[in-house]
Amino acid sequence: MTMPLSILDLAPIAPGQTVRESFANSVRLAQAAEANGYTRVWYAEHHNMQTIASSATSVLIGHVADHTSTIRLGSGGVMLPNHSPLAIAEQFGTLAELHPGRIDLGLGRAPGSDQNTARAMRRDPRSSDQFPEDVLELQAFLRGESIVPGVQAVPGGGTNVPLYILGSSLFGARLAAALGLPYAFASHFAPDSLHEAMALYRSEFRPSRQLAEPYAIAAVNVIASDDEADARIQFETTRRARVRSLIARGPSAIDAVPIHYSDDQIDAFLTTSEGRNIANMMRYSAVGTASEVRSFLEDFATSVQADELIIAHQSRDIEDRLRSVVLTAEAMRELQPAD
Repeated sequence: MTMPLSILDLAPIAPGQTVRESFANSVRLAQAAEANGYTRVWYAEHHNMQTIASSATSVLIGHVADHTSTIRLGSGGVMLPNHSPLAIAEQFGTLAELHPGRIDLGLGRAPGSDQNTARAMRRDPRSSDQFPEDVLELQAFLRGESIVPGVQAVPGGGTNVPLYILGSSLFGARLAAALGLPYAFASHFAPDSLHEAMALYRSEFRPSRQLAEPYAIAAVNVIASDDEADARIQFETTRRARVRSLIARGPSAIDAVPIHYSDDQIDAFLTTSEGRNIANMMRYSAVGTASEVRSFLEDFATSVQADELIIAHQSRDIEDRLRSVVLTAEAMRELQPAD
């Protein structure tokens, strides 16, 4: 596969499914990605979300690594302000020692949760402000060049786990450029600043010990199916589920009896201003047959000068998701990365 493709997996918990089943599906997804030439699979740190099981990112990475052989695995990302740099260096240093040459560490500065959950995690509201300093401290721990007197990461020191900056705004692009790190933009759910952020990253990039030239990754949703109509139905199901999830995190979430919204109610909501804003979150979505997905991804990669695409395969059913993984890989084998 000449255009590097990767996968973002949130370990989704489908209706009627257990967390354990979700983890088993994540293993199957990574194994399919490995067999079909994908570069890496990343897992995102989210908290207090009933449909996402990837909160303990490093633990999940270790589990999947034990059931795969060659594919890179990492965080997409660890929300660093939720943790101390030393603790993350030790966790990912452990992974790197157990699975050498296969571990990535993507870093974000958002809480990955709502305000109440952030307080439950003992997160300091000001911790995001020191994100750049924390990245440098973490990087030093992993290099074995600690900037904290008398403190070393064991395991971790000398593993040089590669760092990636994740973002959905210009802040992350500017930081990644200044530190000479790869940059991944979360355009699969926050598309508005994608092109501006990618251009800024490339224009301001400074070479570093880790990276000589800019390396930009763009995230995109994909539902590939053998039948176009089936892919469209899957997409509508996924979009409705996202709306339900976001509504559940709003004021109605505190009700004693959860509110269930019908498909018709969700579709009506999507015609409102707020609903259209939510729909816009999935603006960059390739939906259809393999050839239709390839056409979308080719145009998308070219428009943002992506060096790699990281794909959120959004099919709700695991068998459909695995089929999407295979079809997308087959369709993209001849696509060249942007110059």
